Amino acid sequence: MFALFIVLNDQDYLDEVLHRFMQNGVSGATILDSQGMAHAIVHGNYESIPLFGSLKSLLTDTHPYSKTIFSVIPNQAIVDSVVLSIQELFSDVKRKDLGFIFSVPVANVYPIKK
Repeated sequence: MFALFIVLNDQDYLDEVLHRFMQNGVSGATILDSQGMAHAIVHGNYESIPLFGSLKSLLTDTHPYSKTIFSVIPNQAIVDSVVLSIQELFSDVKRKDLGFIFSVPVANVYPIKK
């Protein structure tokens, strides 16, 4: 088993990403609102943290919030299929800051109540 995580910086693609999960046999996922550290610093009240002016100006024009999607997937073949499908979705998009995908092995999954 594997946990597949997608940090999606452009929320406009959320529905299509979820659709691709379903196309590849993944019927459940959890979606969290998230924010990257750099965006939190730029958009927060962290005056004590030095941030170079050019970096701050780059980050102020982008989306400060993301969606983090994760799902426990039973095997590597499905993980690979989902990742490939999502990479194909973004293959023609010019932006570089769309997000990233990673997976980690899962040893066990336990129900809360049997």
